[in-house]
Amino acid sequence: MGEMIYKRTDFLKARPTHYCPGCTHGLEHKLVGEVLEELGVIDRSIMVISVGCSAPAYDYANVDNIACLHGRAPATATGVKAALPDSIVYLHQGDGDLLSIGLDETISAAGRGENITVVFANNNIYGMTGGQMAATTLIGQKATTCPAGRDPHLDGYPMKACEMIATLTAPKLVARTALYDIPHIIQTKKILKKAFQNQIDKKGYSFVEILSTCPTNWHMSPQASMEHVKNEMEEVYPLGIFKDED
Repeated sequence: MGEMIYKRTDFLKARPTHYCPGCTHGLEHKLVGEVLEELGVIDRSIMVISVGCSAPAYDYANVDNIACLHGRAPATATGVKAALPDSIVYLHQGDGDLLSIGLDETISAAGRGENITVVFANNNIYGMTGGQMAATTLIGQKATTCPAGRDPHLDGYPMKACEMIATLTAPKLVARTALYDIPHIIQTKKILKKAFQNQIDKKGYSFVEILSTCPTNWHMSPQASMEHVKNEMEEVYPLGIFKDED
C-alpha cells in the first residue's frame, strides 16, 4: 500500500502555472519532466528550489521537493544527496539566486563535484522580486536598480557561469542552451537528458544553463523577448558545450 502511494510516473501536475506569458520557465519544467519520465526516475527524484521565479514549482512538479533559503540550494542539495545517495537531486535556479546571492555555494558544490544536476535559468534579471539588476544583466540593459542601463564602470561586467564552472576540475558536463525555436528546444532536452544520466551513472556534477526570457521585466512582448535572446543574449552568452567528460 505504501509503495503505491509514493510510486509516480508523471512529472507535471494538471494545473496552470503562475508564469508570465512568454516566460520559458514552464517549458524548462516540461523538458525536465519529460527527461525524468523517459529515464524512469520520477519516483526517486528530489527537486531543490530556492527563492526566485521557480520557487512555486512544487505546485506543478509531481516529485518530492525541498525549499531553501535564497542562494542556498547547492548546500541543501549536497545534504540531500549525502542522506539519500540513490536519489536523483536536481536544482532549478535563476541568475540572482545562483550567481549573486548563491555564488559561493554554486562554486563550492561544483568544485567538490557533487553528484547533482543543476538547471540554471539565466534571464539577465531578478524576475520575481521586481526587476533588479542581476549578475548576468547585460551592459546597457535597464533594470530598477540601474534605470539608465548597466554601466560596467559602476556595476561591473556580466558574469558567465559556464565559463567559470568549466575551469574547475570536478564538473563532468557544463553546457549553455536556449529555447527560442524548435531545434534549440530539442537540443536542450538532449543535454538535460545527458546531465541526468550522468547523475544516474554516478559520474558527478552536471550544469545546464538555459538562456531564458522575462518579457514582463524586460518590457517586451513574448515574441520580442525570444528575438532578444537570439540576437542580444547569445552575443554575450554563446551557446555550446563547455565541458563534457565521459
